[in-house]
Amino acid sequence: MPKAAPTKTVSKHKFIIDYSKPAADGIFDGGEFEKIPPRPHKGLWANFLFFISDAGSKLVITTSIQFSKRYLKYLTKKFLKKQSIRDWVRVVAPSKDVYQLRYNAVQNDEEDEE
Repeated sequence: MPKAAPTKTVSKHKFIIDYSKPAADGIFDGGEFEKIPPRPHKGLWANFLFFISDAGSKLVITTSIQFSKRYLKYLTKKFLKKQSIRDWVRVVAPSKDVYQLRYNAVQNDEEDEE
């Protein structure tokens, strides 16, 4: 009797983008951020990517296919540039599957001179 072919398990990837700090100050719109297309062909990957907003401060992205975290960072930075807040907000990875949007440390030159 021939052996049964091994079944492929569907691996799920879960990424979280935490934008709570800029959203609390009102400079970042989470609803607009959820509309960014994460792929060039919407119909191709539409069944494999799922976006879930968590209390207005986090975006949870679940995929059933291989998806690069680096590409997610690229799309986030592209969105920040489009909204003209890239100079003040940066994308940081505090853990393996999480990105956070944090403010850049801005030094005030006037205080340094005194």
